[in-house]
Amino acid sequence: MSLRTRKAMALVATSALMLGAAACSSERTTDSGDGGDTAATDGGGEAGGLIGIAMPTRSLERWNNDGANLEAALQEMGYETSLQYADNEVDQQINQIQTMLNQDPEVLVIAAIDGTALTPVLEAAENQDVDVIAYDRLINDSGAVDYYATFDNYGVGQMQGEFIVEQLGLEDGEEGPFTLEPFAGSPDDNNARFFFAGAWDVLLPYVESGQLVVPSGKAPASVEEWTTIGIQGWESDTAQSEMENRLNSFYAGGEKVDVVLSPNDSLALGIEQALDAAGYTPGEDWPIITGQDADLANVNNMLAGMQSMTVWKDTRTLGSQVATMVDQIVKGEEVEVNDTETYDNGVKVVPSYLLPPEVVTPETVEDKLVGSEFYDASELDL
Repeated sequence: MSLRTRKAMALVATSALMLGAAACSSERTTDSGDGGDTAATDGGGEAGGLIGIAMPTRSLERWNNDGANLEAALQEMGYETSLQYADNEVDQQINQIQTMLNQDPEVLVIAAIDGTALTPVLEAAENQDVDVIAYDRLINDSGAVDYYATFDNYGVGQMQGEFIVEQLGLEDGEEGPFTLEPFAGSPDDNNARFFFAGAWDVLLPYVESGQLVVPSGKAPASVEEWTTIGIQGWESDTAQSEMENRLNSFYAGGEKVDVVLSPNDSLALGIEQALDAAGYTPGEDWPIITGQDADLANVNNMLAGMQSMTVWKDTRTLGSQVATMVDQIVKGEEVEVNDTETYDNGVKVVPSYLLPPEVVTPETVEDKLVGSEFYDASELDL
């Protein structure tokens, strides 16, 4: 269904409602009055209809937050939503997207499990003239991806690398050597490369100078080798096992880890559990550990001295931005983007909207996370 056809059908439905007739168009726009399935006309265009939302998993706290925030924003605008989680199973996500396509959606919003596995089902979306927004994770190898919304992923890694440099005082070239153990994210997640690249571009010069040493040898010679230390599926348990192996193999003689580069909070949680089991105690004995996402367990670990920082990406702002982009698509308006150069998915450079992340440390948890109502104080060990 073309955008022109959609808008014409919405006008017919609106006219019918104004005449007092009961209407239920193929756009699924009804005047239910509950905010979840209504036609919205704010801004001079017609809204309403079904929006498909495909999220990767419920097993990570951040995806539950993302799905709930986006769904709420769209329903407030008058859209019906189909929100699906795929348990980190690629085939399941493909089937869910196909089911959404069978329901004739206006737009699909997809946070992909595997950024390279969706090409066939996205061809079906393109054939149905359904616009696709890649949510937080770029979808690769497909020309059917219309827009991408995310945070500045390279900037996330930069913040982690710069935090380590600052905490260790490496800039003057005199401090060190310090032991570093770097980790990277899931090899099937396009974002993981950007996270690692941002951090490694900052840290690799200090590895090459000898101020940072990696006893395990798991120090990629370049960003392009990042997958050699990637943790599949961002699994905490896998990161814990990997950290345990490194500690047992390379630190058995009493050596201590000074720094762990963890790209997100899920991996950090497993790393912290491995360190705790190995007898490390919070305080001077505990390494600097980075993270991302401000997951509740990790924020409390920060407050307990077990994690040094997290890069906070306020998923409420991402949900709001994507909802705005959906609304602009449906109304036939120009879709707002702020990056048309960075994200090449192998077929095209995908027009993108990048949101700014920010660093949170134990000292700023109350101000940034509680002050913004991201968390209630009662949820944290303040």
